[in-house]
Amino acid sequence: MTGPGSASSTRCVRCRAPVHREWVGRIAALHVIADLTPLTPAEQTAVREPNRLIWCLRQASPYTPAHLAWTGRDHPAGCPFDHVTEHRCTAEPTTLF
Repeated sequence: MTGPGSASSTRCVRCRAPVHREWVGRIAALHVIADLTPLTPAEQTAVREPNRLIWCLRQASPYTPAHLAWTGRDHPAGCPFDHVTEHRCTAEPTTLF
């Protein structure tokens, strides 16, 4: 398990979709698994729910890892970074038996 601020891009273990995993925050960190598919503003409005946040996938340079930031009320309207949402697996559940 990784600590707050650490991030990795990997694949969902159930549906194999590309995802970004990160502990976001310093005091009460959230463990976020986000889809790597960028959303348009219209798509962000369509998928936003009380328990499904939109995240800004910030990358300072091509040589540094990307980090998630919440797109709350103080988030700039003209943000140049991709915006993503929490991953919801589309694969059908399977059993081990």
